[in-house]
Amino acid sequence: MSRPLSDQERRKQISVRGLAGAENVAELKKSFNRHLHFTLVKDRNVATARDYYFALAHTVRDHLVGRWLRTQQYYYEKDPKRIYYLSLEFYMGRSLQNTMVNLGLQSSCDEAIYQLGLDMEELQEMEEDAGLGNGGLGRLAACFLDSMASLGLAAYGYGIRYEFGIFNQKIAGGWQVEEADDWLRYGNPWEKARPEYVIPVQFYGRVEHSPDGAKWVDTQVVLALPYDTPVPGYRNNTVNTMRLWSARAPNDFNLKDFNVGGYIQAVLDRNLAENISRVLYPNDNFFEGKELRLKQEYFVVAATLHDIIRRFKSSKFGCRDPVRTSFDAFPDKVAIQLNDTHPSLAIPELMRILVDEEKLSWDKAWDVTVRTCAYTNHTVLPEALERWPVQLLEALLPRHLEIIYEINQRFLDHVYATFPGEHERLRRMSLVEEGSVKRINMAHLCIVGSHAVNGVARIHSEILKNTVFKDFYELEPQKFQNKTNGITPRRWLVLCNPGLADVIAERIGEEYVADLDQLRQLLNFVDDDSFIRDVAKVKQENKLKLAALLEREQGLRLNPGSLFDVQVKRIHEYKRQLLNCLHVITLYNRIKKEPNKPFVPRTVMIGGKAAPGYHMAKMIIKLITSIGDVVNHDPMVGDRLKVLFLENYRVSLAEKVIPAADLSEQISTAGTEASGTGNMKFMLNGALTIGTMDGANVEMAEEAGEENLFIFGMRVEDVEALDRKGYCAHDYYERLPELKQVIDQLNSGFFSPRQPDLFRGIVNMLMNHDRFKVFADYEAYVKCQEKVSALYKDTREWTRMVIRNIAASGKFSSDRTIAQYAREIWGAEPTRHRIPAPDEPRE
Repeated sequence: MSRPLSDQERRKQISVRGLAGAENVAELKKSFNRHLHFTLVKDRNVATARDYYFALAHTVRDHLVGRWLRTQQYYYEKDPKRIYYLSLEFYMGRSLQNTMVNLGLQSSCDEAIYQLGLDMEELQEMEEDAGLGNGGLGRLAACFLDSMASLGLAAYGYGIRYEFGIFNQKIAGGWQVEEADDWLRYGNPWEKARPEYVIPVQFYGRVEHSPDGAKWVDTQVVLALPYDTPVPGYRNNTVNTMRLWSARAPNDFNLKDFNVGGYIQAVLDRNLAENISRVLYPNDNFFEGKELRLKQEYFVVAATLHDIIRRFKSSKFGCRDPVRTSFDAFPDKVAIQLNDTHPSLAIPELMRILVDEEKLSWDKAWDVTVRTCAYTNHTVLPEALERWPVQLLEALLPRHLEIIYEINQRFLDHVYATFPGEHERLRRMSLVEEGSVKRINMAHLCIVGSHAVNGVARIHSEILKNTVFKDFYELEPQKFQNKTNGITPRRWLVLCNPGLADVIAERIGEEYVADLDQLRQLLNFVDDDSFIRDVAKVKQENKLKLAALLEREQGLRLNPGSLFDVQVKRIHEYKRQLLNCLHVITLYNRIKKEPNKPFVPRTVMIGGKAAPGYHMAKMIIKLITSIGDVVNHDPMVGDRLKVLFLENYRVSLAEKVIPAADLSEQISTAGTEASGTGNMKFMLNGALTIGTMDGANVEMAEEAGEENLFIFGMRVEDVEALDRKGYCAHDYYERLPELKQVIDQLNSGFFSPRQPDLFRGIVNMLMNHDRFKVFADYEAYVKCQEKVSALYKDTREWTRMVIRNIAASGKFSSDRTIAQYAREIWGAEPTRHRIPAPDEPRE
């Protein structure tokens, strides 16, 4: 059970978590008991830990509701420009503690729960992660919602309420096994169903053309039922909304079959409609062209645009405003951000509504659409770019295909007028890709139909302009922008690392939580011995806590004095977990070769999920666990080297792992990682980065000074030069004896004695088909890791470098990112306006 704070600790407690007033604590206890009794219909004799969690969640939610209602009333009265963030993924994690932090209730709740004789940590562990995302893209969307609310923007997140989120990962015999993530099994106290706003979404059918225009008829209808989740800003009483759509069959779905005795089957067939929101596709950076996925993409877009237009028309001024009914004001009142190409159908859907239903001319509708929509690109990997078969679009969305063809024809006419005679350019830029299967390039659709296109780190945005979308940049350079990603400091410091948050606040005050640039002030303390000691002490406490958790859950005893070397992210060849593995085996071989030589102890932790259909990623997990089986049981190695695969990596586990890490592995091949945000989380939490000059690592090195990161390996221009010359893995294999030894061990079955040929597929890929050039960076990586070990021996110098990194991490707040989106893309000014609380008088 959590112990109570001493009087001295209470006085010292920093208000980043709120102050625990006696009156507030008494009210929370009363509310908790009321919810246990009336909401859950339990008493203390029969209540379980989960019941207590739900009682606390409802108690905290009570503090949201008044603010939520008042925020929406405020938007109705003031009629600001509204921002709509469309994403197929929102990787929210848990809500309880985040809500307490943003409302300033955490200390009061901690005290109330303690006085009730309960353990706050135990209750928090009862909450299921809302795992409605695969990784970086979905987690970024969640951070953005937090920042939009904290900056006072009238913003809405729109997505799908997947019944099953990202799968739960089990490791059985060293292999990944997927289990369904039934996150709604016990209910979700944070959501509110809104059946009064249910929206019909059409599929299939055919198009009729007449002098009055086009009409989409004979369609199948699926209902979109909205569920609203509150998104509280940080201490400003703003509570925005994330609206997730759930698919429902209409009551008359297939019931015509009833007349021929097919009633039971007709009711059972309702599942076909409701499958649309059943499960999140577990693919990250890989496009899979399935009809159900396309249905999901159109479902969220159609329901959302219906909602946006309803809100636009029904605003306080809309019903009386002729400018509203003509849609002239639409781009001034509405901004739609497309988070990658998944919601790209918003462009033809908005055109369909404006032309077919609102009867605008094509040119007027196109002007409105382009000025309203903006597109964020998240990847340069060709296999990740969406290309939908024309045949599938023709069956599922026949009117939208017609509109896309019309957009393409008008666009190509414009290209040809600008670049006459360049037929090859027309082919490259067409939305329609000819070939054995004719496809629509959704990235091209997004660029053509948006007024702004952005990458998510400076180097990524330059790659888009110079290579991936070079033709489009040459046509319309003014469209292209950069918006370097960020993370919310509320979840990724105050919530997950309260010890460090407090140590920082003691030196510079707590205002940095809403203005992360203030961390620069910590440079004044880089030589302050007491601050250096405090930072090192917090890290050690976090390591002890994580070591205890992992020993409980995975049965492996870790050396908390060892260097915690962490790589957590989706398992993918381009992220190069294999390079990490080669280094681990090299360290193992060095210990075996010279067992009496001094060696800086190291615990290597690798975690992440592999897409279920991605064979090589699953083999990489098996390799990591197999290396661990050998290394961890070798008595000659002892606790100098341990290798651990972190099972079922997710947001709530990240919140424990990241604050405990010493070294952050960001080792993708230069030019392949769009940005990364894990790198930023580690930096803010006092881990040092070993990485390539890729993604946001470039800007992190710029902010902190390259000498304060462990940068190694090829730069983008080196990779391009190697591509031109031709990458030959055998050259490195023959030249580097340690690398040769490692590869020979993998090939001979040293790490898989029962299946000697188990890892030959990995060796074959590395030697003959490695797009990501692992061997080319091996030597530089191993040498850089030697520098890491040398510095780690000097705790004071290591911690001084940590402080310089924390001080330089202000740029990587999602508040900065969102403020730039607002000013430079959405045409909205962040207000940081504080809406009066429900018990305060209105202005």
